[in-house]
Amino acid sequence: MTVLRSVLATVMAAGVLAASPASAQFFMKSHDFSGEPVRGDEPGIGLDLPDATEAELTAGLVWNLRAALNIAALQCQFAPTLLTVPQYNGMMIDHAAELKSTYATLAKYFARKNKAPKAAQNALDQFGTRIYGSFSTTAAQYGFCQVASNIGRDAIFLPRGSLHTLAKQRMREFRNALVPWGEQRFPRGIGFDRTILVPRMDPICWKKDEWNTKTCGPTVQWVVR
Repeated sequence: MTVLRSVLATVMAAGVLAASPASAQFFMKSHDFSGEPVRGDEPGIGLDLPDATEAELTAGLVWNLRAALNIAALQCQFAPTLLTVPQYNGMMIDHAAELKSTYATLAKYFARKNKAPKAAQNALDQFGTRIYGSFSTTAAQYGFCQVASNIGRDAIFLPRGSLHTLAKQRMREFRNALVPWGEQRFPRGIGFDRTILVPRMDPICWKKDEWNTKTCGPTVQWVVR
C-alpha cells in the first residue's frame, strides 16, 4: 500500500504542476536586456544627484528600483502570471526597514542641497515623481514587464537589508528594458517573393491593345519583374 500511495501522490503532484499556469512568455526568444552593475551616477541610469555621497547614490538606486517595481505592478496587470502585484507588495513588506532608511537618506540629501525645509521637501517630491515618470512605457511594455517580473521575484527572495545590491546589479537591465524589442528567434518582418510575371510591354510588341505577332512572335512573351 505504501508503494501504491507513493505512486498516486506522484501522479497527483504531476497533474497539479501541469495544470498550474506558466509565467507569461510573449516571444519565442526575448531580447537580452542584461547589463553591467552600476554605481548610480552613470548617464541614463537615474536622475542626477549632484555632489551625492556613495550612500546617497545607493539610496537613489533603491528608490529607482522601488518605483520601477511599482510601475510594473500597475502597468503589467494584463499578464497576471507575471505576479508583478504580489511581488511588489511582498518587497514592500520584506524590505520595509531598508526602504525607510533609503527615504531618510534621500530626505537628508535634499535638505543639505536646499536650505528651506519646504524647498527640500518639494525637491524630494519632484525627485520621486520624475523617477516614476521615467519608467512609464507603452511601446516597450512586454520586455519591461518580463524584466520587472524577474527582478521582482529576486527581490522577494533577497535577505532583508540587501535590496541595494539588487538595485546596483539590475538597474541597467531595468533601463535597457524601456527600449522596445520584438521577437529574437526569427528576423523581424516576413519575407515575400515579390517577383511576378508580366507581359512584355515594349511599344514595338503592341498594336493598340493587341499583341503584334509580326514583330514579337506568335504569342505574348512574359518577363519577370
